[in-house]
Amino acid sequence: MQQTDTSSTAAPARPPAPPTGLSPSRAGDFLTCPLLYRLRVIDRLPEPPSAAATRGTLVHAVLERLFDSPAAERTPERALGLLRPQWERLLGERPELGSLFPEDPDGAALTRWLADAEKLVAQWFRLEDPSRLHPVERELYVETALQSGLLLRGYIDRVDVAPTGEVRLVDYKTGRAPSRDFEGKAMFQMKFYALVVWRWKGVIPKRLQLVYLGGGGDVVSYDPDEADLLAVERKLQALWERIALAVATGDFPATRNRLCDWCDHRASCPEFGGTPPPYPLPLARTSDEDDPTGDPMSKES
Repeated sequence: MQQTDTSSTAAPARPPAPPTGLSPSRAGDFLTCPLLYRLRVIDRLPEPPSAAATRGTLVHAVLERLFDSPAAERTPERALGLLRPQWERLLGERPELGSLFPEDPDGAALTRWLADAEKLVAQWFRLEDPSRLHPVERELYVETALQSGLLLRGYIDRVDVAPTGEVRLVDYKTGRAPSRDFEGKAMFQMKFYALVVWRWKGVIPKRLQLVYLGGGGDVVSYDPDEADLLAVERKLQALWERIALAVATGDFPATRNRLCDWCDHRASCPEFGGTPPPYPLPLARTSDEDDPTGDPMSKES
């Protein structure tokens, strides 16, 4: 893939820093490619905005804002009318998004992009009826620390609570639903959120729901139990230990995968002839480094 100069279109870089916790996205990054995790979390290299990701952000904002209206007014027309105002709001908050359509003098590319967003919003109304939904939370930030000290955090798109008290966590996806073979991997994010809610509030959500707006649209649900969430907790703890070791040693190998074609960091990836920047954090000292002689027998017992 051709590399382009993104210095004027990406968000400004932040100073390098060690990781302080896990979110579903960053956990997924490390499992997919440890080098990608390092470049995003530790080096904090800037990434240019993408049309697909920004469209997802826009659709999420529209679906969130729609619930500000009374139930009877949550119509497709109302939702579609929110697209332009929400796009203008995003532009105001993130001026770099103006670079998404640099060669679009007549606005045709932007119009097509907004039309694709309209299709996703319209698809949602075929999957759910917002006039019958009464979410107690939207875009809810959740955070909790496990007994080990590991901090888990993230944003849940929607939290529904039934009159009888059962909790449903809902996440919107603007892509296509995965095949049955990959449903479990997709649901990992929701189990992550369920674990956070359980450890935070002491309640295991009754249902986890992924609403896919792309393709033909689909709703994938899963009902977790305590054994599920304990297994997720163990997996996250083991993952955090792997991350801690990588942070201490600076060893974040690149891993080729199906997402490489869309990666913004191929110029820094050895798999594509690139070189990562120098590791910005101090490395852990080994016992040999503590003892200049390198002789373990020279130390007093």
